[in-house]
Amino acid sequence: MPTRPLFRRLTALAVAAGLAVSLAACSTSSPEAAAPSGSSDGAFPVTIESSLGSVTIPSKPKRVVTIGWGSADTVVALGTTPVGIEEVTFGGDSSKDYPWVTAAIEKRGDALPKTFAVYPDIDVSALAALDPDVIIAPQSGITAAQYKTLSALAPTVAYPGKAWTTPWQEQIGIIGKALGESAKAATLVTDLTTTMADAAAANPEFSKLSFSYVYAAEPGSLSIYQKGDPRIDLLTGLGLTEDPTIAALPKASGTSFTDLGLEKADLLDKTDVVFTWFNDEANEKQIEAQPLFARIPAVERGSYVPVVDQKLAMASTVITPLSVPYALERYVALIEKAAAKVD
Repeated sequence: MPTRPLFRRLTALAVAAGLAVSLAACSTSSPEAAAPSGSSDGAFPVTIESSLGSVTIPSKPKRVVTIGWGSADTVVALGTTPVGIEEVTFGGDSSKDYPWVTAAIEKRGDALPKTFAVYPDIDVSALAALDPDVIIAPQSGITAAQYKTLSALAPTVAYPGKAWTTPWQEQIGIIGKALGESAKAATLVTDLTTTMADAAAANPEFSKLSFSYVYAAEPGSLSIYQKGDPRIDLLTGLGLTEDPTIAALPKASGTSFTDLGLEKADLLDKTDVVFTWFNDEANEKQIEAQPLFARIPAVERGSYVPVVDQKLAMASTVITPLSVPYALERYVALIEKAAAKVD
């Protein structure tokens, strides 16, 4: 289970990316803040700095292994099928990967990657058996000790700031540099930004809505995801505006969330649309039965988007060239339905 704040409590452009995958197809720093250093696009060796150490990749990697959220998506979108990925334990398909990644690989006709466990610790033996040329983990929670172990197996690309806080644009850029595909990576960022902007333009009513995205999947809990978390960045990319009362709340140090407690649910009184996710329908009913939660105005009037589908929950938790098209096909209709209930 991911150790990222809040998600450790889980019980748990396909079109735009077509250039690279033959498809018609998480921050406290700015996207430009920690660009990887190295030689020109496609030239090796290349050196990439991270908070856990500097790594030099001597030649273009062929056998790529990914750890963390969104890295496999981007590797595939850049034209490489990983030989190994971390096992998906929430929102995955029968291959233990996310369905949007599986679909892109199958469309290409490649074999699906091997999977390996990362919780409660990384299965180093299984990873080593994959004989990686590089290990990609710029949006992950790997520790300094794990980084040292992984680096003994292959050059390992970690995160530039704190764990789980790499902006999506920077994540794509780092992966592009590691694979010698910086120009393609820049195109993916542009195309992905355009995809979200096009969805916003197609739904102009979204620009009139304030929103808050809460975590409430445990009785009595209420936490707020804040700017810098991909869930928020996706919704603002679609034209919605974070409720200013919520946006002004201080974040927990080194994170993009604020813990409140359900007793402070009145801070959501002016929010037009409230978003959240649940582990399953039983969890949803349990939380919605709490009087303080049920009295949140957006919940009462139905301008409320509870995501119970685990695959959609994860597709709207990362921003990648493959996850966003999958999310928008399902998410936009839910937002439209909620928007119609706003007074």
